[in-house]
Amino acid sequence: MQRPALPMKLYDTQRSGNAWKVRLMAGFLGMPLTRQTLSIDRGDLRGDPFRRIAPLGLVPVLEVAPGDYLSESMAILFRLAQGTPWWPSEVDDQARVLTWLSFEQSRHMHPIVKLRLHFGLKTLKSATEADVAHWTAEAHEALDILDRQLASRPGQWVCTTAHPSIADVALYPYTRMSPMGRIDLSAYPAIEEWLARFERLPGYQWLFPDIPGSNLNTAELPAPSRPATGRSAGE
Repeated sequence: MQRPALPMKLYDTQRSGNAWKVRLMAGFLGMPLTRQTLSIDRGDLRGDPFRRIAPLGLVPVLEVAPGDYLSESMAILFRLAQGTPWWPSEVDDQARVLTWLSFEQSRHMHPIVKLRLHFGLKTLKSATEADVAHWTAEAHEALDILDRQLASRPGQWVCTTAHPSIADVALYPYTRMSPMGRIDLSAYPAIEEWLARFERLPGYQWLFPDIPGSNLNTAELPAPSRPATGRSAGE
């Protein structure tokens, strides 16, 4: 009798938006996922044990089979979505998903991350007023683009019609956390409606599992007493 495959193992940190994307995807797919949570505050990502499995030195890293590791959230989302409705079957639809994945990485995530680090997590001590003004303008420009896209497709998703795609998963975390960077999302009604629909999807996971409403938490919490799975909003 063949032994069942072991759950994939995710190496992440508690507050990583990119790692949150992977946990969200696993939750929506009902996919078991063992979680190894590292600490930025303790310097875990700089240690040799992590660098041996993650040459890029960043989370998330997904161990898809013993000794076989994937890095970068976009690559992991693509891997997990294969054969599911989260990755469209038509090549033109796939290209549209790639367009919005590129937008998220090149124009959307960076300024929101910088503002969150500066105002929310208070780790960018050297940021100047000019830096903050630049990041704020860039963040609003990206959110304007996303809001217009969603407003043009009422009741639909970022670039698909009946079912969300990995583009929605990729764009969700840092959009949701943008208030940590003093971004007022009430200026973006289509985004607020999309966020609410996304959070009603079966299998949705909070940033801090088992703590509803924890998406804007700033501090690391004590390590969980047991590993988590991606089957529900809890781990």
